[in-house]
Amino acid sequence: MSVVVADLSNLESVATAGARLGARPIDVLIHNAGLLPSERVETADGLELTLRTHVAGPFLLTKKLRPALRAADGRARVIRVSSGGMYARRLNLDDPQWRHRPYDGVVAYAETKRAQVVLAELWAELLRVDGVTVNSMHPGWADTPGVASSIPRFHAITRAFLRTPAQGADTMVWLAASDAAAHVTGRFLFDRMPRLTHRLPATRETGAERKALWELCETLVESSL
Repeated sequence: MSVVVADLSNLESVATAGARLGARPIDVLIHNAGLLPSERVETADGLELTLRTHVAGPFLLTKKLRPALRAADGRARVIRVSSGGMYARRLNLDDPQWRHRPYDGVVAYAETKRAQVVLAELWAELLRVDGVTVNSMHPGWADTPGVASSIPRFHAITRAFLRTPAQGADTMVWLAASDAAAHVTGRFLFDRMPRLTHRLPATRETGAERKALWELCETLVESSL
């Protein structure tokens, strides 16, 4: 076993890790890096941290690893760990970096989780020709240190009902390893079942917005390609 360390908020680090990881075929790529800062934080290149970590970093890593995923000969699977929090938000392409709005970490988290679901659908379309499946999933609310530190009031109120980390990871592992999931692609799953991606009409994005999200990601990572 070998370990490659990458900081998903640092695109130079992502590019370096992608070059090392892409030296051989990759069967499973799981995007699970996440954070929920209480205030707006900029990365070294002046970009908002949550967008960088949840959206730009995974986007760049997927692009870098596409040849390695293709080399898995139709077995490769890409999984994005999103959140049910995205149900309350739509894509925000007017101010994705929070330069003109009072920063709200929970909203920033939810907006980037919405973006992850849309991007998983777009990647599924693009990588279908490579025999690569791409899905996003909601682990449910699990009792993890991240939940306790990022949203302590929520954790205190709901602790008795939270899932264990293993329960939260179940659908992720199933998507990665189960024969039953081999041909599932472009879906958002919870407890191994495909779910609706919208529960409120106001959260639906247009085709133009989906295209604009992809173009935003290309712009964010272009210096690292």
